[in-house]
Amino acid sequence: MSTFAPAPGAAPVGRQLLTQAGMEARLMLRNGEQLLIAVVIPVIVLVGAVRGSEKVGLDLGGKPIDVLTPGVLALAVMSTAFTSLAIATGFERRYGVLKRLGTAPLSRATLLGGKVLALLVVEVFQFVVIGGVGLALGWSGPSGVVGVLGVVLAALCGTAAFAALGMLLAGSLRAEATLAAANLVYLLLLAGGAVVLPADQYGGLGDVVRWLPSGALGEAMRSACDGAIAVRDLVVLAAWAVAGSALTARTFKWE
Repeated sequence: MSTFAPAPGAAPVGRQLLTQAGMEARLMLRNGEQLLIAVVIPVIVLVGAVRGSEKVGLDLGGKPIDVLTPGVLALAVMSTAFTSLAIATGFERRYGVLKRLGTAPLSRATLLGGKVLALLVVEVFQFVVIGGVGLALGWSGPSGVVGVLGVVLAALCGTAAFAALGMLLAGSLRAEATLAAANLVYLLLLAGGAVVLPADQYGGLGDVVRWLPSGALGEAMRSACDGAIAVRDLVVLAAWAVAGSALTARTFKWE
C-alpha cells in the first residue's frame, strides 16, 4: 500500500482530456484576438451581409437572413477550428509549450483530443451568440430534427476538416508564417470560398468551390437549416479531414 495520500500517479485519461479541454477553451475565450476572430467578426459579417443584401436587392434564392445565417455559422466553425487553432498551436510550438507538455503524463493523443474538444465547446458558444443574433434579425432556424442533426454533422465534419488543416499549417511553418498564412487563407475563403454566400452565387465557379472545405461546409450548413442532410458535402469534408490528418501525422513538428 502506498504511504502517500493521494497515491502518486497520472490521472485517468478521461480526466486529463477534460482538464486539457477546459484549459484550452478558457485560453481561447480569454484571448482578445481569437475572440475577435471567433465571435465578433462573424457577427459583423452576418449583420453587414443581411443589411447589404437588402439594400442592393441581392437575389439569394430566399430570405437573406435564412440564407446568410447558416453560412456565418459555417464561417464561425472555420474561424475557430482553422484560424484560431493554427495560430495558437504555432506559437505554442515556438515557445516550447508543446515540448514541455511532452514531459507530462499527458499523451499526444490526449493533448490533441483536448484541443478538438475545446474547439467544440467554443463552437457551441459561437452558435448560441450567432444564432441569437440571427433569430433577432428574423432567422427561422433549422427545420425539424433532421435540420438539427444536419447542423451537428456539418459542425463535426467541418471541425475535423479544418482542425486537420490548421494543425498541418501550424506543424510545418514558423509561428509568424503560420499567423500570416492562417489569416490570409481565412480571408480568401471568406471572400471566395462559398462559405457565407451559396455556391450558386459564384457562377461557373460554383461547382469548383463546393469541393473546397469552406464550400462544402457552407452548403452542408445551409442544407441542414433547410431540413436536409447534404451527404455529398459531408463526404467532401470527411475526405479533407482524412487527407489533412494523414499529412499532419507525417509533417507535424512538436518543437
